[in-house]
Amino acid sequence: MVLNETYTLSNGVKMPKLGLGTWFINDNDVVEVVKEAVKVGYRNFDTAQAYRNEAGVGEAIRTCGVPRNELFVTSKIHPNQNAYDNGEEVIDTILNTLNIEYLDLLLIHAPQPWGKYRGKVNFYEENKRLWKAMEKAYKEGKVKAIGVSNFLQKDIENLLEDCEVKPMVNQVLAHISNTPDKLIKFCQDNDILVEAHSPIAHGRAMKNKHIKAMAEKYQVSVPQLCIRYIVQLGIVPIPKTSNPAHMKSNADVDFVISDEDMKALKKIKKLGYGLLRLFPVYNGK
Repeated sequence: MVLNETYTLSNGVKMPKLGLGTWFINDNDVVEVVKEAVKVGYRNFDTAQAYRNEAGVGEAIRTCGVPRNELFVTSKIHPNQNAYDNGEEVIDTILNTLNIEYLDLLLIHAPQPWGKYRGKVNFYEENKRLWKAMEKAYKEGKVKAIGVSNFLQKDIENLLEDCEVKPMVNQVLAHISNTPDKLIKFCQDNDILVEAHSPIAHGRAMKNKHIKAMAEKYQVSVPQLCIRYIVQLGIVPIPKTSNPAHMKSNADVDFVISDEDMKALKKIKKLGYGLLRLFPVYNGK
């Protein structure tokens, strides 16, 4: 079962092949959501400063009854001037908010501040400064692994120019109809594990007739098909749900999509994101 499987990052750290996303789950509700996921068998949990639920995630991690070393916790640094100029302080703030001794994975949430995401300014030097603070935290044992999120190849190459510790993970938007093949290959060629946020296109895949037809062919749900698609790409999916039944279903993906059908799914016309296009990662730039 995929819940029991792991990838090995470039530094030897084991990362579960399936995680639970917590975006849009508030700080109070996320405590029980994470605890329920632990009961189901999840061991990989993703949060971020921008989600404003780190305290709740941390409380669940501390009180779920499973030893800390059996859980994998990711958080992401909000990209802004404070983070660029005071990286060490920001990392300590994240750990204090979570109230846990260490993070398993720390990511830069985006290569530019959200208000300037995918804009003309590259923020290369700012990212290098923040990366140095992350390297220091890594060497001090505050974080077990470090990486990036929503970074393009050029953004990663900027860090690779003079980093002491290479990024170990790149978390990106990836799902059926939106598969950044060149970026995935670049990351994999550089021993960077790719992680997929929004593997069900934040629910938009549920409305696509071609995806629904393929799910019916395999006698699975649309979310199961979407998650299996990501798994077969060698990527870590982190679907978000607060429903324990859906948690169980999302993890029941031991079927295999044929090569022919994987190609067909990849060619499906890009899904529209509706009002989600107002969020930078969905705006199509």
